[in-house]
Amino acid sequence: MSVIVITGAAGLVGSMLRPRLARPGRTLRVLDVAPLTAGPGEEAIRASVTDMDAMTAACQGADAVIHLAGIPGEASWPRILDLNINGSYVTFEAARRAGTPRVIFASSNHAVGFTARSAFPVPDYAFPAPDTYYGVSKATVEALAAMYHHRYGLDAICVRILSCFPRPKNVRMLSTWLSPDDAGRLFEACLTAGQPGFRVVFGVSANTRGGWVSLAEARALGYEPRPSPPRSSRSKASRTRRTRSCATWAASSPSPMPRSPRPSAGRPGRIPVPAASAGVPRRGGSGRGRSRCR
Repeated sequence: MSVIVITGAAGLVGSMLRPRLARPGRTLRVLDVAPLTAGPGEEAIRASVTDMDAMTAACQGADAVIHLAGIPGEASWPRILDLNINGSYVTFEAARRAGTPRVIFASSNHAVGFTARSAFPVPDYAFPAPDTYYGVSKATVEALAAMYHHRYGLDAICVRILSCFPRPKNVRMLSTWLSPDDAGRLFEACLTAGQPGFRVVFGVSANTRGGWVSLAEARALGYEPRPSPPRSSRSKASRTRRTRSCATWAASSPSPMPRSPRPSAGRPGRIPVPAASAGVPRRGGSGRGRSRCR
């Protein structure tokens, strides 16, 4: 029987991952400050990732931790420091103290958000170029993950998620979307890869308008994204609604990012995803708790 701890399990990404990671003989130990109802094969714990004693207890007997908890977007430095950085330190240290051998950290494209467009597709292990305090927190925890691997021997995988939603919400996400099913495949690969050591990978689906980031390291772990459904499989009405929605968004967006999915070589700028996404959307109420999903 394997045990997987999921922090921030009540958040959007956690809610999408839980049914996709459920397996016979596997217990999901789901943790959040928000109320959780344990499903089949789950154990629910109400605790904060900033509570060392609670986190160490939660990690006892676990085979891996999937760390999703934290503020899911930009916030003041004191909040980012407390929840995203210190909460992640507590998570890695609790795993070490409990003898949990693997931590999978939900990082973000915002850790490299100011990468020059001339460098696209952004390579795995690209040097940090954070675009926000939120991005700084992700780059910081990636460094922390490297230290826990090299100093203590933990397997540590950092997944730089782009835009993880039930479906693309705007034009940019036609390039940056990580579908819920692909998120499940990617995190399952991170859980089952043999002796991964320290890795930094990008989390994105095989979008037809993709090409912003590398998928080589994710594929090396065993992840194989599925292509987007062909247009012929979508109803005309659905395509019309999506086109109108994207056109309305594009017309109203104040973003300076190019609307074309292909970057212009040599021009510096941010990876073109919505500032609120970082792989996880801003959700009503979901960012208030200490252990909400990213």
